[in-house]
Amino acid sequence: MSLTITTPNYMKSFLLTLFTAMTIIASANNPLEQNFETTVHNTVPFSKIDNSMWEPAIDRGIALANDEIKAIVDNPETPSFDNTIKALEASGKDLNRVLNVFYPLLSADSDDEMMDISMRVSQKLSDYSTAITLNEGLWKKVKSVYDSREKLSLGAEDETLLQRTYDSFALSGAQLVGEDRETFRKLSAELSELTTVFGQNVLRELNTYEIILDKADLTGLPESSIVAAAEAAKAKGHDGKYLFTLDQPVYMAFMKYSDRRDLREKMYRLYSARNTVGQYSNIDNIRRISEIRLQIARLLGAKTYADHSLQRTMAENPAAVYDLLDRLREAYKPALKKEMSELTEFASKTEGKPIELKPWDYSYYSNKLKAEKYSFDEEAMRPYFELNNVINGVFGLATRLYGLRFKENPEIEVYHTDVKAFEVSDEQGQYIGVIYTDFFPRPSKRPGAWMTGFKDQYITNSGENSRPHVSIVMNFTKPTADTPSLLTPYEVETFLHEFGHALHGLLADTKYSSLSGTSVYRDFVELPSQFNENYLTEKEFLDGFAKHYVTGEPIPQEMVDRLIAASQYGAAYACMRQLAFGYLDMAWHTITEPVTDAAAFERKATESVKIFEPVDGTMISPQFSHIFAGGYAAGYYSYKWAEVLDADAFAEFKRHGIFDKATADSFRKNILSRGGTENPAELYRRFRGQDPTIDALLIRDGIIKDQTTTIAPVKKD
Repeated sequence: MSLTITTPNYMKSFLLTLFTAMTIIASANNPLEQNFETTVHNTVPFSKIDNSMWEPAIDRGIALANDEIKAIVDNPETPSFDNTIKALEASGKDLNRVLNVFYPLLSADSDDEMMDISMRVSQKLSDYSTAITLNEGLWKKVKSVYDSREKLSLGAEDETLLQRTYDSFALSGAQLVGEDRETFRKLSAELSELTTVFGQNVLRELNTYEIILDKADLTGLPESSIVAAAEAAKAKGHDGKYLFTLDQPVYMAFMKYSDRRDLREKMYRLYSARNTVGQYSNIDNIRRISEIRLQIARLLGAKTYADHSLQRTMAENPAAVYDLLDRLREAYKPALKKEMSELTEFASKTEGKPIELKPWDYSYYSNKLKAEKYSFDEEAMRPYFELNNVINGVFGLATRLYGLRFKENPEIEVYHTDVKAFEVSDEQGQYIGVIYTDFFPRPSKRPGAWMTGFKDQYITNSGENSRPHVSIVMNFTKPTADTPSLLTPYEVETFLHEFGHALHGLLADTKYSSLSGTSVYRDFVELPSQFNENYLTEKEFLDGFAKHYVTGEPIPQEMVDRLIAASQYGAAYACMRQLAFGYLDMAWHTITEPVTDAAAFERKATESVKIFEPVDGTMISPQFSHIFAGGYAAGYYSYKWAEVLDADAFAEFKRHGIFDKATADSFRKNILSRGGTENPAELYRRFRGQDPTIDALLIRDGIIKDQTTTIAPVKKD
């Protein structure tokens, strides 16, 4: 017997009203569930957000986005660019608003609770994304518009949006049928979870390392490293000791300056064996991630994941990537042999006995050789690169090139006390955007350096140019009780690099957010960032800000000359190291069967560019976040690809003057402002007047001297 209770209509109305009211109250108390209407540029109200708000806001965003997708599919009108492609572009904005805050904070200011949340929502987000690409009704409408594109008379940006929308569906399983669709769905969900776990393992294991040393262990280390280590030890209750971590600036300084070869070896083995064993091992993860990517590629009709992934890049196919990597390897190999022979001879002479160089020796002896050969000492340059002065100098580069102005605004909320927010305007005082700066390492931040955005640029339906909010995040040398943050030239170069990405976002001027700023092909996205690095060795640039933090004395000409002379030193080593990453990435993503022995696989992949014999127990792959937890799978080569472009582009500036206004205007107009609205090869040709060649890179690195040589950058089969 069943009992049915009927609720009176007046009660239904009351309950519905009550539910609606409670929903409104909940949303009002959760700033993530409403547009950010802060007093300054509608920036993120970080102080009002706590971890309990993420999942409800993400769930709500997914629900709203699904409703928007359903409305597109159920629309009885004939599919058109406006009611399908533009409507799809506009869908999911509530969800994107939340994710554009969550994921930047997950990298820059995370905790265990946020990591747990990311694991829980990764499955939901994967299901949401896959449900869109596998929505047959939506795919039919997209394909209908695409098939009629010749009759639509679209502008260039609209054409690009249509093409990218179609490609996104076609390359993400929309054409799959039957069981293949469900297989794709399951593989995508598992891949999303595994890449999240990979990234969390890297961060969590890094934070477990604390190396406690005595004063006698510190020979050779600069005073800045010693003071920082003493303060770190004291903060952890180790008075009289010195605490070192594997944070990048700490590790790099130790490997460069420590006279203790045994401790350098210990640090190297710890750093390079991360995530290979134990609780945070990524060995099984990398094997499974690569296997899933292969299975997905096969489902979508490609031989390998690289064949699938490279379809929307400048390279277009694996053959073009290998062509570039191989030709750079052969061009730099003679120089590497000469470099390493010279360094081995120097190390043996220094020690008074034959030395077989090991990986933990390179930074140490190369730094000493560079000091002897060029009287170059990075530590001696630190006092001239005080962080606040460098900020003024790097921001000033954008002022001289593009007329931008930067003004710190303390009224803009930030997510951590280390962070500062700046308003950006143009020469006429017109608002351009907001940039957040976050410079120092902390346990809540992953290692490395990156640029991200809390809000993209786009044109609203009413015609308003909605401006971007970008962020640059680094892990620089922290200030001590007695000394401000003083940077090495390498850290200044890193700042210039990430700021180049930021300018790509800030100067965006496109109709659609999905085509805005850094939303470009992977092998094009590094051009603006690597282009900026060229200014580090330009005296005309350094004169604007590099001054001693105590005396105010400008950086001496002879010190700049030594920096310039030393800039080519080790170019072959640096190139081979990058090529090793590129070959390794391509190896993982051109497999045709699962990998069983990850360590042996890695050694074989990098054999042709190895500099030292591999060290047992150490690997690159388990920490290789770019390709296993980031967006660079089958794409790490893009750093070298973009290096060809940046050297060629800067050669054009050198011809006309490094601050030439007309050249800068052309670079801004054709590269920085256009985002992904056109094929990047066409954008580059419009700026440069021709295709790039690799000779500018070889000349810059001192590999060739003949400036009349012309070599094509790639060969596309």
